[in-house]
Amino acid sequence: MKTAVIGAKGQLGSDLCARLGGDVTGLDLPELDVRQADCVTACLAEIRPDVVINCAALTNVDACEDHIDQALAVNALGAAHVVQAAERLGAAVLYVSTDYVFGNDTRRRQPYTEDDPTGPVNVYGATKLAGEHLTAIASTRWTIVRTCGLYGLAGAAGKGGNFVETMLRLAAEDKPLRVVSDQCVSPTSTWELAGKIAELIEVGPCGLVHVAAPDSCSWHEFAQAILDRERPGVAVEPIRSDQYKVRAKRPALSALASLRLAEVGIAPCRLWSEMLHEYLDGRRRRMAARSTQVRQAP
Repeated sequence: MKTAVIGAKGQLGSDLCARLGGDVTGLDLPELDVRQADCVTACLAEIRPDVVINCAALTNVDACEDHIDQALAVNALGAAHVVQAAERLGAAVLYVSTDYVFGNDTRRRQPYTEDDPTGPVNVYGATKLAGEHLTAIASTRWTIVRTCGLYGLAGAAGKGGNFVETMLRLAAEDKPLRVVSDQCVSPTSTWELAGKIAELIEVGPCGLVHVAAPDSCSWHEFAQAILDRERPGVAVEPIRSDQYKVRAKRPALSALASLRLAEVGIAPCRLWSEMLHEYLDGRRRRMAARSTQVRQAP
C-alpha cells in the first residue's frame, strides 16, 4: 500500500511517517502547499498513492482569529484541494480534524461522541469543520479523525512547541505557572494517535471517528501531572479562563469519546496519564543520549 502523508514535518505527520507500514511518502512545504490546487494535483499524481492522509493545518488558534483568510485557505480549501486530487486518482482520504468543532453547548458535561451535533466557538474550529464537510462531500472513500490536545516529539510548528515542553521550559526558567482549570480536554500523544490511524487505514474508509484519550482532565490538571513527574514540588496555579486573555474563545468542554472505534474493532487509546508517562520516559532517554554524545565528542 502506498500512503502519502501531507503535513509530514509536523508533530503528527512525523510520527505517522514513522509508524505507518508499506510505502510511505511524506509531503510538506515547500514542495506541497495545500493552498495551491495545481501543486497538490501534481504532487499526488507523481506518487499515485492508495491513501492520502491530510494532517496539514493552520493550528495556531489565536492566529486564526486574525487571519481568517489564511485559516480558510489551509484548513478548508486546502482540504478540498487534497480530496479532489485524491478522488481523481481513486485514493482514499483521511482528514485529521479537531475537538474544537465542538464547544457552543455550555450545558454539556459529558465528552462529545461522533453522534453529537457540532458547534465551534472560534475560527479554527469553524474552518476545520468546513474541511470535514468538504472532505466528506468530495470523496467516495473517506475517514475523518477528530482528536484532542495533541503533543508530540516534533512539537507544533505553528505554536512553537507543545504544551508539555512549554510547561517544562517555564518551570526550568522559574517562571510563574498559571493554567486554566475550567477547560476540559482529552490530552493525546501524537505517537498514540499515529498508531490508531495506522490501524484505521488497515480497516479501510470508515467515516467519522474520534481518536483521543478515553478519559479527560482540565489543562491545569494536565500541567500539574507533567510537573509532578518531572519537577516535583513545583506547583501550578489554577486560574479561570477569564483570567487568561487570549484572542480566540476556547470551549469549556471539548473532551472526546468514541463510539466508532469499537464498532470497527479497534481498541481505545490509552489513558491520558499513560500516554504522558510514555512521552516523558522517552524524553528522558533522548536527553540522556544527547548528554552522552556531548561527553564523548572530541
